[in-house]
Amino acid sequence: MRIDSYSFGVMKVDGKEYRQDFIVFPDKVRSSWRRRQGHSLAIEDLQDILEFKPELLIIGTGDSGMMEIPAATEKALQDAGIEVIAQNTGQACSIFNEQIKKGRKVVGAFHLTC
Repeated sequence: MRIDSYSFGVMKVDGKEYRQDFIVFPDKVRSSWRRRQGHSLAIEDLQDILEFKPELLIIGTGDSGMMEIPAATEKALQDAGIEVIAQNTGQACSIFNEQIKKGRKVVGAFHLTC
């Protein structure tokens, strides 16, 4: 999977457009990803990712970076052996594509607005 483009509220992955937050796995997209508390990322929001066990999770925190990642969530991911990179969504898209090219087992979780 490769991210083709991103602009506020819209992302295109492998030619398909998404207008709601979503998670990109190497072989599928989980669309309409919702978090329990909207702009705060809880570990419970990432169960599919924990089960998949990627080596790297790229988190797009929104166009302006408004989605927060509590320290407890970061620690739980690290304890599960998952490296985390969190950036505003535009930067996260670039990092995601770079890491895919390197052949890493990567998952991306993207907030498309704020």
